[in-house]
Amino acid sequence: MNAKYSGQCLCGEISYSVDIEPVFTGNCHCKDCQRSSGSAFIPAMIFLEKDVVVSGEIKYFESQADSGNMHKRGFCPNCGSQLFARFSNMPGMLGIKAGTLNDSSNYVPKLDFYVGSASPWDFMNPELPKKQGAAQS
Repeated sequence: MNAKYSGQCLCGEISYSVDIEPVFTGNCHCKDCQRSSGSAFIPAMIFLEKDVVVSGEIKYFESQADSGNMHKRGFCPNCGSQLFARFSNMPGMLGIKAGTLNDSSNYVPKLDFYVGSASPWDFMNPELPKKQGAAQS
């Protein structure tokens, strides 16, 4: 794929591409993102779902977010790589985990959010704005 943004899961069974800039980019430090990724945060990009071309069958796991909204995390049923996110309060939007990009240098976060939940060992870029809670509040 020769798109502006393209990526895939670990085994290559699921791939995606999108040729437009994301609506939002930021690093989420909430506890759910920490648990689901096994890391300090998830680097996230949000696109209009209609603009993202996905190849392969994704499985979704749904849970309730800190906000009370429902959050669906999309992953590869073969290798378990988490690639996508859908949010009940953002219909028509699709989150993409920037760590799955083929060229992650294209990812430029604009914000660290849910920093109130960040682990004490989580080093954040001091130049990025910080929000204690949700990005959109």
